[in-house]
Amino acid sequence: MKILITGGAGFIGSAVVRLAVGRGHDVVNLDALTYAGCLENLAPVKGAPGYAFEKVDIRDRAELDRVFAEHRPDVVMHLAAESHVDRSIDSPGTFIETNINGTYNMLEAARAYWVGAGRPEGFLFHHISTDEVYGTLGATGRFSEITPYAPNSPYSASKAASDHLVRAWHETYGLPVVLTNCSNNYGPYHFPEKLIPVVILNALAGKQLPIYGDGSNVRDWLYVEDHADALLLVLEKGKIGRSYNIGGENECSNLDLVKTLCAILDEKRPKNDGSYADQISFVTDRPGHDARYAIDPTRIREELGWRPSVTVEEGLAKTVDWYLDNTDWWQALLDRAGVGTRLGKAS
Repeated sequence: MKILITGGAGFIGSAVVRLAVGRGHDVVNLDALTYAGCLENLAPVKGAPGYAFEKVDIRDRAELDRVFAEHRPDVVMHLAAESHVDRSIDSPGTFIETNINGTYNMLEAARAYWVGAGRPEGFLFHHISTDEVYGTLGATGRFSEITPYAPNSPYSASKAASDHLVRAWHETYGLPVVLTNCSNNYGPYHFPEKLIPVVILNALAGKQLPIYGDGSNVRDWLYVEDHADALLLVLEKGKIGRSYNIGGENECSNLDLVKTLCAILDEKRPKNDGSYADQISFVTDRPGHDARYAIDPTRIREELGWRPSVTVEEGLAKTVDWYLDNTDWWQALLDRAGVGTRLGKAS
């Protein structure tokens, strides 16, 4: 296939690009290269046959039309989005413009291209979203594909809106779509503003390891390369109009996660004295911080035969190894806007 992938210079998008190119697909990578975009994420596919990069913002409809006309993709994987909850608290407008208006532009550009091409069989618009659209859980229960939407942050609300647009374009215009909602991703090339890279890099720098509130918030952790594999499977075998929840089946509290990372670092890069866990510090909680996320992966497991291959313990060890071995990659990002600064306190 020739796949148009938006946001392909980001964390999850670049994992999808690398895997898709590795499996022999032609890939057009469309990315605006905002603060979190990093072309170094794509070094393994640079110069690969069938790979092309387009620096385009999904808010620019004219440029989207040009990309569709020039590259004529068979399918679309839409990952481009603003994704950091703390940044959405401080600057919600950017999330509305990119995640809602940008998705609208993508849908309209895709629809115009699809109609103009005679509605080719096999065309598909795959929209990649988050489990945060469902809101928060208590101590029990899991999110399924029929869980009502109840987003609690500007980020999750903007992603929920984009999900609704995709469904509406399918029902109203017949655009062939499939949707996926994933749990928290982690792994190589994770931009250093999210919890796991922050902990790794702060630990190595001798800084405090900040944990929001009391650290009891629970997330389901999905290794990014497992996620990329699931996304390509849904693209190839998912049922049109269907949504699929993709989870790692690895629930863990933030405090336990950080302690696990500290233990891994103690083994792989021991300090002269004490443990990295001594650097743990509890900080003021994020406004509207969801208590727990958990994915019910029954549908994707039973319909498509997919399950994650990496446990959270294995994935965290692999992630720590990657950061220890790729100092040049993350050091180059530390001066980007907002990195190393506590965000999300505007309310």
